[in-house]
Amino acid sequence: MYAVIETGGKQYRVKEGDVITIEKLNLSSGDEVVFDKVLLLSDGDKVQVGTPVVEAAKVIGSVVENGKGQKVIIFKYKAKKDYRKKQGHRQPYTMVKIESLNGKSAPKKAAKATDEEKADATEKTAEKKPAVKKATAKKTTAKKAADKPAADKKTAKKPAAKKTAKAEEAKDAE
Repeated sequence: MYAVIETGGKQYRVKEGDVITIEKLNLSSGDEVVFDKVLLLSDGDKVQVGTPVVEAAKVIGSVVENGKGQKVIIFKYKAKKDYRKKQGHRQPYTMVKIESLNGKSAPKKAAKATDEEKADATEKTAEKKPAVKKATAKKTTAKKAADKPAADKKTAKKPAAKKTAKAEEAKDAE
């Protein structure tokens, strides 16, 4: 089930549970939003297309947050005229979570079933992850053990070579 709504001069295709970013609304976080301009409403089998809007159709959402988007740099420049102008802009937005389409709430039984399935899936992955971690831990300790003797050999050769070179220089100087 999905709908196409209009807000802020733009159209959005939404379904229950979607989080959309729209033009700023003067509402605080947690407030309810009702979108009356529903242009299309589909429930899978039947599609209602509005002329221009579907009568008595509503989409209900709740405000998640208000904020500002990424900074956009506007740089104006004219060659050979010593004209440069740099300006930044951050567009304000409102993030809305869609709660229900056509004024009806989502069936809660299906939501509970999906939560149980998610819990089962996380349990299965939790059982598999420790085995993977143990295997990687063994590999890293083997690598560290292999690297240490090589490092000791390199450091052992360098000071001895420097000492012999210094001793030869001292003999030549005398």
